[in-house]
Amino acid sequence: MGSFPEHAAPRRTTKRIGDAAEDEALRYLQEHGLQLVHRNYRTPGRGGGEIDLIMRAPDGTCVFVEVRARASSQHGGAAASVGVTKQRRIIFAARHYLMQLRTLPPCRFDVLLVEPTGLEWLQGAFDAS
Repeated sequence: MGSFPEHAAPRRTTKRIGDAAEDEALRYLQEHGLQLVHRNYRTPGRGGGEIDLIMRAPDGTCVFVEVRARASSQHGGAAASVGVTKQRRIIFAARHYLMQLRTLPPCRFDVLLVEPTGLEWLQGAFDAS
């Protein structure tokens, strides 16, 4: 006999919570006219970066989106969790991605916050300089 009933709901792991937040963010961005180009883009090797969503805006801009989910706004909420180190990793991954393209499109870095109070889309949240 196990300690959990067979009908118990699966645990809400950090991975599952993150995946659900990305799903919600993707739907939201698509509803606002962006098209998915790539999801969970990772650079090869250790110490690289990852981009949650790479989207194309209606004007052709390549939008690198970091999705942040937080259960509460304590400690600054989701926005405060995209610090300088995280930004550098996203920028590193974006440069890696862009090296594969023949023509460089206009680009920007957005953050989409998924919090209990709703979604907040921070367009141009940071830049690569």
